[in-house]
Amino acid sequence: MERVKLPRMPRREIPGSAWAGNRTGASHLAGKKMAYQKVKADQQAPGNSQYLDNDDLQATALDLEWDMEKELEEPVFDQFQGDGAENQNLGHPDTEDVSLDSIQPATSPKGRFQRLQEESDYTTHYMRSVPKSNRCNFCCLLKVLFPATILFIFGILIGYYAHKKCPSNASSSGTSDPQFYQEILKAIQAEEIKMTFRNLVHLYKNEDDMEISKNVKTQWTSLGLEDVQLVNYSVLLNLPGPFSSTVTLDSGQCFHPNGQPCGEDAREHGSSPDHLYSYAAYSAKGTLEAEVIDVSYGSVYDLKAVKKMRKITNQIALLKLGKLPLLYKLSLLEKAGFGGVLLYIDPCDLPKTRNLTYDAFMVSLNPGGDPSTPGYPSLDGSIRQNRSNLTSLLVQPVSASLVAKLISSQEDRTKNSTCQPLRIPNREKIIVSMRVQTVSNFKTVTNVFGYLKGSTSPDRYVLVGSHHYSAHTYNGREWASSTAIITAFIQALMLQVKRGWRPARTIVFCSWGGTTFGNIGSFEWGEEFKEVLQKNAVAYVSLHSPIRGNSSLHPVASPSLRQLVAENKNFNCTRKAQCSENNVSSVQMQGDADYFINYLGVPAVQFIYQDINVLEGPSFLSEAVFPKCAITIEEMDPLFNLHETITKLSGEVILQIANEPVLPFNALDIALEVQNSLKAHRVTTPQLLALASGLRESAELFQSDEMRPANDPKERTPIRVRMLNDILQDMEKSFLVLQVPPGFHRNILYHLDEKTRPFSILMEAWEHHILLPSNETLQEALSEVLNSINSAQVHFKAGLDVFESVLVGKN
Repeated sequence: MERVKLPRMPRREIPGSAWAGNRTGASHLAGKKMAYQKVKADQQAPGNSQYLDNDDLQATALDLEWDMEKELEEPVFDQFQGDGAENQNLGHPDTEDVSLDSIQPATSPKGRFQRLQEESDYTTHYMRSVPKSNRCNFCCLLKVLFPATILFIFGILIGYYAHKKCPSNASSSGTSDPQFYQEILKAIQAEEIKMTFRNLVHLYKNEDDMEISKNVKTQWTSLGLEDVQLVNYSVLLNLPGPFSSTVTLDSGQCFHPNGQPCGEDAREHGSSPDHLYSYAAYSAKGTLEAEVIDVSYGSVYDLKAVKKMRKITNQIALLKLGKLPLLYKLSLLEKAGFGGVLLYIDPCDLPKTRNLTYDAFMVSLNPGGDPSTPGYPSLDGSIRQNRSNLTSLLVQPVSASLVAKLISSQEDRTKNSTCQPLRIPNREKIIVSMRVQTVSNFKTVTNVFGYLKGSTSPDRYVLVGSHHYSAHTYNGREWASSTAIITAFIQALMLQVKRGWRPARTIVFCSWGGTTFGNIGSFEWGEEFKEVLQKNAVAYVSLHSPIRGNSSLHPVASPSLRQLVAENKNFNCTRKAQCSENNVSSVQMQGDADYFINYLGVPAVQFIYQDINVLEGPSFLSEAVFPKCAITIEEMDPLFNLHETITKLSGEVILQIANEPVLPFNALDIALEVQNSLKAHRVTTPQLLALASGLRESAELFQSDEMRPANDPKERTPIRVRMLNDILQDMEKSFLVLQVPPGFHRNILYHLDEKTRPFSILMEAWEHHILLPSNETLQEALSEVLNSINSAQVHFKAGLDVFESVLVGKN
């Protein structure tokens, strides 16, 4: 494939394909070849596309032969591209427009040779008429019969091998046959996933993000992906300093974050990696000596109680991780006037099988992307802002054992076999000095992309995301787990691709860099190609940290995808895993799905194996990243059967979204989710309830009048399918709000945790309304929800009006 050198981006290794381009600004794709662009009619020529194989040309020829008039009347696809990129090619120059007929399921005519064999005069094409002369003797007859026999046998052989090697049109362009999906998924084997996992873990010793990225690219290319590329961004990372941060008691005792005493050896020769990487990325730096005040989980109610008892200005908060997003709690502490935070995980919040009492951890205070380019991509020449710290607080994660040492009057924490939470007695006063050391440097973050071009809707993208190694010593190996899973699915998929099959829509495989520091790789790529992704991204399937336990399968999905996910996971709940009663939920997702959910409104799904006890405990504990995990991936899943299950479940969802003629999204489930969220909240308005009821009616009408006929192949017409999919694809965009508390999803369809049903922004605004005399925050939140519901109803009504206009025009 042709490779394009970018004049201003020497740091990229990008083949001429999707997303590669001249980096003169976000969304400007001029000067590059990308996989999906709008090709002018005068530039198109049959047979010039590098992605069209002989089967595609044969199918096109047959379509023209059978129904030329219909072909001329139907519109062709316009492939979307970024602004200012009209003359750019996205990786397949002069691509032919594909007829919308090919969206239909496997009802295509039979193959060329099979059709010829069924014609009554099939053999007459290859036989000569017998001479009528009476002078013809046996030799003459032999001369006629022998060539005819040879031609006949030769024709049969050609037809046999052509039928065997060249699949019919039904199997080569996005078949939606469930049995065909199972045939693909059967190739996924636990042993092969385990082998890939161990190879990736071995690469971890290199401690080089670029080396692992190159290895992932090499592996995907060897599996047959036609276009695999690396995309680099220079971003600002906040890293540990040369010496560990410390906490010193007023008695003079000095401790590392994990509770070990500060030794002279550590001061002279530097700290161990575990000590160094127990820190809060993008925290303020410096030293603070102050009183430690216990704020429990740091909720609005916790802070109200503390303010009544203590002076909190410039003091140090002792904060538990969990229950609420960390960024939200830190914003409350900063607003209240605290100067520092000692962050820890209470052992009582963890399952009994996990002992992390003596382990410190890392957290990132970065909401997403490169902090030096907030809201725009990190391109060469972009303005860089000086934002090495994203909070005024000194934040230091510490172990539970260190917290226990701070409390002088320690009590028995296992009374009556019940774990007693850590807390500082009300009358006890603790003074400490905390020192936070970090350094900020620009580093290169690398993303890996592999593309499998769709056959009928190549301008619609199903994104599948994992992430690779990006931070020193974080060897829980969950990054290798997710990368091994995505690689196993690619391997199974490419076996069918090599036989001539392709999905209907394009599948984009992504391995993100910089995830640990705030999903930097995915944010930068999303910001750069926002205009294209807003139009073309259909769904995001996340493989972020899929193995977190081994007792329960826990799917998380957008409301529009819940029904699809529930159907695909049912068989696992009766065989390999225990499933909770309400197993498919729409809770906030951690990891690189963040940008696609909250800035693009793309439906998302993720399958996770988790411990039931963790699901029952406080949420958001996964925000902590431990340098050393108490339980490794291989201990949780020694045979890699859980990995195989996650791969097959995710793979089936990917195949259905990428292949079904009508996107398997449920509009009515969104309307029901809105109604349930409003009914669960104690404060609502008649206007909100009326709008929610109207939204449900519109969704029901849309589901019955438009989606039902489209799912029937006899009633399905290509132009209506395309219009219908455009409406389904954009349903969740209506629920993106501009202003939310830090750490909350901008997509209000997602809840904070399993236990909260109301809209998160309404619940948070209600708490402020109780504590403060003003109800301004609550009114703003109600207005945001009202506008979102109204926008969704307008979206459905507009779609129904368009369908009605099309029907009237045809009549």
